[in-house]
Amino acid sequence: MLKILIAEDELQIAKFIEKGLRSQGFTTTVVADGLHVLDVAQSGSFDLLILDLGLPGKDGFQVLEELRGQGENIPVIILSARSDLHDKVNGLEGGADDYVTKPFRFEELLARVRVRLRSAKPVGDTENFILNVGNVVLNLRTRQVKVGHRPVELSAREFTMAEMFCRHPGQVISREQLLDSVWGYDYNPGSNIVDVYVGYLRKKLGNKVIETVRGMGYRLRI
Repeated sequence: MLKILIAEDELQIAKFIEKGLRSQGFTTTVVADGLHVLDVAQSGSFDLLILDLGLPGKDGFQVLEELRGQGENIPVIILSARSDLHDKVNGLEGGADDYVTKPFRFEELLARVRVRLRSAKPVGDTENFILNVGNVVLNLRTRQVKVGHRPVELSAREFTMAEMFCRHPGQVISREQLLDSVWGYDYNPGSNIVDVYVGYLRKKLGNKVIETVRGMGYRLRI
């Protein structure tokens, strides 16, 4: 599951971006100050950084300068209300991979995120983004799915759920774990949405691929 770090101190904007990215199957972490984002970004746990320039502690330019100065090559998309050409040039020349100005449409930001993630992956490096369990194959980079030699179309949430199962083959995953991993927000624990989506996956991947463990959750057969 691809992980995106969001460095944004405006809570509403951060929540808007996080909700949108999670709905597309990404894992997200929000950091609200420049001092903290440096430590988190250098952990090596993230695939991309969305960076606001107006951060407290250290502004985005300082964060970017230190990241690149320390050899950190995480893709960076600057997201800022500063639309002046001088700021854009400084950001891109300072090591940012892209620059998006506020206000923005989420669809545009998402498209730029996907472009940067694709370009960050070496073409021949399939080891880290292919999940293969039984006859189910998930490509985390292209988000393509095959059952045997048959291509299967999955929605963003179906793909995220399938990835959760494929990362933990043979293990029982509770409804609560799936709810938190796939949706992560605004669905109450009493919802049957998990059972509905497991039904969708069974229709697409095969009825016997995911089994119910009564009173506990679901398990991917291996």
